[in-house]
Amino acid sequence: MPPFPSGEISLAPCAPARSLPADEAIASAAVAPDITRHFIRAKQPCADGYRWYLRRQEGASNYQALLDDLVREGRVEDACWMLDQFGPTNDVLEVDHLEADALVFAGSVRCRGHADVEGVLRTGRSLSVLGGLRVGGALRVGEDLRVAGAVRCEGSARLHGDARVGWSLTVAQRLQCTGSLRVGGELDCGAAAHVGGHCRVTQDMRVVGDLGCDGGIKVGGHLQTDAAVQAARGVWVTGDVDCKGHLQVGWGVRAGGHIHAGGAIRAGESLWAGETIAAGEAYGVYAGLVVPLPDWPHSAQVCAREQPARLLSGCWTDGQGNTP
Repeated sequence: MPPFPSGEISLAPCAPARSLPADEAIASAAVAPDITRHFIRAKQPCADGYRWYLRRQEGASNYQALLDDLVREGRVEDACWMLDQFGPTNDVLEVDHLEADALVFAGSVRCRGHADVEGVLRTGRSLSVLGGLRVGGALRVGEDLRVAGAVRCEGSARLHGDARVGWSLTVAQRLQCTGSLRVGGELDCGAAAHVGGHCRVTQDMRVVGDLGCDGGIKVGGHLQTDAAVQAARGVWVTGDVDCKGHLQVGWGVRAGGHIHAGGAIRAGESLWAGETIAAGEAYGVYAGLVVPLPDWPHSAQVCAREQPARLLSGCWTDGQGNTP
């Protein structure tokens, strides 16, 4: 069966999962389809995967049991392919603690303690962990993610829903969250990050690649990126804003410290900084890009400790640069 592409933000291959003890797991099954040979063949699997199925399965097979068999024999890519083809279920897996080499579960997973998965962790629906979560491979959650402690993912992460992390969030590769993202501590991302809703980080936020957000960004510490920042709404940062690429914001930008970019600074409304505002060499600073000229004095203000060089748009306010 076709594997996931190398470097793709969803999943990568890893070792098989260990079976969970029966006294620790409770599976509350809803509708789980039975898989037949004709059903599999209709999805046009690869020859190797189909031969494995013919060798291992006779007649109709339970969907989740087949996923478990694939993972147990090290065929995690095939298990992920099958979940893509047949979709999620309403099954619920409840455990006190989760420790496995890999896990592909078609429904929701609820862990009352800590979760530690050495390779891939994928759920068809939601994932809830009342302790901390460590994933040695890629993390993919079909719906919402709720973790009371810290999350450390040594691969990439794709979250198809809202994500709430009580402590810090560390992702070594690309991070994609289709809903809103809230982190109670720091956020560190080793590649690009994209958030489909609002993004709120209580402490510092560091992103190695581009940072994109379809909502607003609020950071309780410093915001630092090694590439561009683009937000559809506003950006509010208690500390400094540092990005090595362009800074483009649909609404306004407010920072308790400085606002520095390696490229242009473009804001649909006002720019406020407690310290300085500086664009990259030969780039300009633009405020009020979506504000009519008569409204510039109150909706396209540029306020900082000193007037920024190459201020090409907006209304300079000779104030102390305090965030209102």
